[in-house]
Amino acid sequence: MSQAPDKSAQPTYEASSAYSPVNETILRADQTEGPQLPNRWAEIRESLREPFAEFLGTMILIIFGCGGNCQVVLSSKTAVASSPKGDFLSLNFGWALGLGIGVWVSGGISGGHLNPAVTLAFASLRDFPWKKVPIYFIAQLLGAICGAGIVYANYYHAINVYEGGSGIRTISGTGDLFATYAFREGTVSNAVYFWQFLGAAMLIIGILAATDKGNKVAPSPGLIPLVICFTFLGIGITLGMETGYAINPARDLGPRILTAMVGYGKEVFNFRNQYWLWCPFIGSILGMQFGALAYDLLIYTGSDSVINKSTGPVSRPRPLSYPSNGSEAV
Repeated sequence: MSQAPDKSAQPTYEASSAYSPVNETILRADQTEGPQLPNRWAEIRESLREPFAEFLGTMILIIFGCGGNCQVVLSSKTAVASSPKGDFLSLNFGWALGLGIGVWVSGGISGGHLNPAVTLAFASLRDFPWKKVPIYFIAQLLGAICGAGIVYANYYHAINVYEGGSGIRTISGTGDLFATYAFREGTVSNAVYFWQFLGAAMLIIGILAATDKGNKVAPSPGLIPLVICFTFLGIGITLGMETGYAINPARDLGPRILTAMVGYGKEVFNFRNQYWLWCPFIGSILGMQFGALAYDLLIYTGSDSVINKSTGPVSRPRPLSYPSNGSEAV
């Protein structure tokens, strides 16, 4: 979940021999044109690799996460499985591993955001291009919808048994295995909003610390997905009870749209006065803006942050000296 790699900095190497017939002239690194692509699909893919990576990574996140939810909850009914297949900890591992693998798959191509709130944080506080924000958001949302659809199809018959029939779909039964819904009783709107805000802030701080080149204990690039995985796992097992810790607008809205399409009805959007908009969506975005701002204000020294942009020469204050004879400091 770092900023997308700068393609302009990448050298142009020889075209792969797999792309070039034996008698075809191979372009060299010192030529102005890049390597020739083998077909039309390769050209399309080249221009859309970043959104494709966001789509695939987000889909993986939802398959592991919602799949874990379904396995743990549906298997608790003896008509579905002879014994329970997991608990709250195991479904938290499902979400954490899904995020880690999703970032691993997409990170070297798109930056592995998998989350519109992460994309907006990098655009508003770092040098991530604003023009890429809409296509990233669309790719993340579509990936979440497709991931939820795959999980729903995989557990379709188990859902029928759990709900009591193919024509029965309820939020309290299985709808909350896909999108997040705060506890109906004993909660205050401001409290559940803060849980989303806090979880999102913790996640972006973990991401920024893991990808900070100035952090002497930051992991190597190949281990960043693992650090993000453990960060998300920590959030889940400490801050996940109240709201299901969506902390990702696409992770919540994508499966929510899917459930509305397959029969759960408009209640998925009307629940508690559009809870989905105020908590998983806006709460996550504002939480990550706050967390990223806090990290950049207090720790980050990179020039790509708006906090560290040059505003002109700044004179450093002369340090005070303390003479040993007890006179006043100069």
